[in-house]
Amino acid sequence: MLWNASAISGHAIEASDGQLGSVHDLLFEDVGWGIRWLVVDTGKWLAGRKVLLPPSALGQPDRARRRFPVRLTVRQVKDSPDIDTDKPVSRQIEAHVYNHYGWDPYWGSSLSPISNAIATPFPMGNTMAPFVAPRHLSDTKPRRPGSAEPQSNEGNPHLRSIAAVTGYHIHATDGEIGHVEDFLVDDVAWRIRYMMVDTRNWRHGEKVLIAPGSVREIDWADRLIHLDVDRRKVRDSPSYDPSITVDRDYEEKLLTYYGIRWVGE
Repeated sequence: MLWNASAISGHAIEASDGQLGSVHDLLFEDVGWGIRWLVVDTGKWLAGRKVLLPPSALGQPDRARRRFPVRLTVRQVKDSPDIDTDKPVSRQIEAHVYNHYGWDPYWGSSLSPISNAIATPFPMGNTMAPFVAPRHLSDTKPRRPGSAEPQSNEGNPHLRSIAAVTGYHIHATDGEIGHVEDFLVDDVAWRIRYMMVDTRNWRHGEKVLIAPGSVREIDWADRLIHLDVDRRKVRDSPSYDPSITVDRDYEEKLLTYYGIRWVGE
């Protein structure tokens, strides 16, 4: 199911033996647009400390009560590495967290066979293929603690905050069309499927969905997202009503319009 990222923020996180805090932010990779971490604000419990939790730790969400159960104990989270989430999260920090919980890191995970793929497409250039779940999403069996190897001690240039990217301006090939208002996140594959773009200064407040497959480049310094289509292409795209759930028919219509093909299903 697709969630608005803004709706996930604030959900309570409950361990098997107590409440941990609430979702403060989501961190995603700008290559593949996968959600890699939930940033959890522990509030008064740990004196305002924030912790990182991988989506693989989450159980079935309780939408009515706005909470996510996690397959962890309060003690496990309390003893997790201390992290300053206001600074770039490095691979070394990520490795420390994975080592603490004894799980395989996403950058070293093997991929499941295509036959076992989750039936959730994601953009690959101009193609939509089924998402093949890494082991950290489909298999949370513990491994030997301390065996995750960081790729670098430097900040990961591809790990981004959804809260920070919300508000970035969107430029088509021939001019600006609006700004990022929200993201639609798949809670099975934990991947960003669409950006919700507010076009109030161009199309009288209408909102449009843009798939990551239409993004040419992200300029982090200037807070810009560049598309590989022109303004007319966006203007004539299928209309989007935020009050209506995005279903398969709408997705096929939208992706076909942009020339993004569905394959492998």
